[in-house]
Amino acid sequence: MTSPMAPAWQVSRWFNSEPLALADLRGKVVLLHAFQMLCPACAMQALPQMQRVRRAFADERLAVVGLHTVFEHHDAQGPVSLAAFLHEYRYDFPVGVDAHDEGDPLPRTMRSYAMQGTPTLVLIDAEGCLRQQHFGVADDLALGASIGRLLAELPAAVDA
Repeated sequence: MTSPMAPAWQVSRWFNSEPLALADLRGKVVLLHAFQMLCPACAMQALPQMQRVRRAFADERLAVVGLHTVFEHHDAQGPVSLAAFLHEYRYDFPVGVDAHDEGDPLPRTMRSYAMQGTPTLVLIDAEGCLRQQHFGVADDLALGASIGRLLAELPAAVDA
């Protein structure tokens, strides 16, 4: 059985990156982590885990991307606050702000992925297929194994 294609991200603004589309990352495994900066599990566990993953795996093979998916406390989690948060914690991976439709508390990408809340971890293979989605904090070892399996599917790097 083949995995479904991952929905495109709907982002209103990017931090630490030029605008980035999921299609731009074809050929790489993608770790997308949906978070809110005021979510305790996100701030204390999920975001530090993303930093560890980013440092442990080569950028050429794995893209680590954050998605600020605000569905509560909208006024307190705006772009100015997010910029300060990312700077203070020295998060340097790309972070997109999940776009909202007027009057809808749930952001667009969160809705299209049917996320239950934050943190939500999403693994997308090099072909753009959604391979894993996990609500809550993922175990480091299990996440590393999942990433390793997807990286093993990539063609071997050719040394020049």
